[in-house]
Amino acid sequence: MRTICFYFQIHQPFRFRRYRFFDMGINHYYYDDYSNESILKRHEASYLQTNKIIAAIIKEYGTRFKVAFSISGTALDQMELYAPELLESFRQLAQTGCVEFLAETYAHSLASLKNRDEFETQVKLHAEKIQQLFGKRPSAFRNTDLIYNDEIGSWVADMGFKVVMAEGAKHILGWKSPNYVYCNPLNPKLKLLLRNYKLSDDISLRFSQKNWNEFPLTAEKFTGWLNHLDPKEEVVNLFMSYDTFGVFHSAGSGIFDFLKALPAMIFKHSKMTFSTPSEIADAIQPVAPMNVLHPVSWRDEARDVSAWLGNELQNEAINKLYALRDRVIKCNDHIIQKDWLYLQSSDHFFYMSTKFFTDPMHASFNPYNSPYDAFINYMNILSDFEIRLNQYFEKTSTTTPAAPEKEKALSAESISEEKKENTGKKKTTASAKKPSTRTKTTSTSKKQKK
Repeated sequence: MRTICFYFQIHQPFRFRRYRFFDMGINHYYYDDYSNESILKRHEASYLQTNKIIAAIIKEYGTRFKVAFSISGTALDQMELYAPELLESFRQLAQTGCVEFLAETYAHSLASLKNRDEFETQVKLHAEKIQQLFGKRPSAFRNTDLIYNDEIGSWVADMGFKVVMAEGAKHILGWKSPNYVYCNPLNPKLKLLLRNYKLSDDISLRFSQKNWNEFPLTAEKFTGWLNHLDPKEEVVNLFMSYDTFGVFHSAGSGIFDFLKALPAMIFKHSKMTFSTPSEIADAIQPVAPMNVLHPVSWRDEARDVSAWLGNELQNEAINKLYALRDRVIKCNDHIIQKDWLYLQSSDHFFYMSTKFFTDPMHASFNPYNSPYDAFINYMNILSDFEIRLNQYFEKTSTTTPAAPEKEKALSAESISEEKKENTGKKKTTASAKKPSTRTKTTSTSKKQKK
């Protein structure tokens, strides 16, 4: 019997304010609080409405209907700050027993491509946050935008996860179908679920496209497509952003009506079931190992990592960031640790991409006029962050360095405290003179000054 795995991604980065050269060394607060709050509030109504629909479906069908969520740590932090009602609605879904929450990197970062230790630290941090909020430690994992290769999979297996989600890209599947369970070739104990990108994108990308030859998409039509799949195929992995419902496709498009009708249509006209990733891993054996030598993702047509690491700007920024890690982990300042996490969100590097035209939906949330603006702003912040690290170790150089605190999930309280401290500082920074140490700056900062 075939089963359907519905999985939704929810992520919001902490967006940066316009941070200029002359702020460096003076103002250490990097965040655009207005944008962060207003954008989450804009999404909140759609998320709440979708949660309400899912709760109603679960109430009607009980454990016959299952879904899974991967919510980044930065999104959870923002919910704690700006949308507690939304966070509570996810808690209520968790209590139904029909919803699984997956682990990922806390900051929705690219750590898996740059530093294994940092990757594992963030995954543990996020798993602790999920357990704290929803009462159960995750056993399933999905990386930032489904970034995956054999090596990353082996790390995930070493951390104790039993299943990982990845993109069913053509160049890794070849003639194979994404509608089976596979395994990691380096550690066969790790099950691999591959996104059926065609059926997923029919909902998440094409639902509102009136020039699409299958428009309009109805629950009956979609169920017919599922019924026409090869009867030997065991799973259909429908992975998509939660923004699909009400953000990418407005309520007027009929997307909410489609979601309401789909489970009823599937139950009425097929024998298919719904399962969470962990349930699938427990119930279905892999048909074969899936070799993925180079990283794949679900981002744009290339299905690779070029959206984040495809040009010199992006690589210069991320290499400078991770060059600071050894010093950051020796630092006991909780605000520096928090900023270190938020600096790693993949969005900051995506904003520097020159290939936005391949992903117009996500590009619409880009706050910068050009990739170069994004790069300069980020590098200014990173330069100030490095100044703070230098100052921290200058202050502690006369004493024996303390062991790093046990890394833990960052609370909304610490963010609120910093915002209050920053508000008090704003009145004094206007008349502050630029420190003499500012004569040594990065080449990028000099260019901006010119």
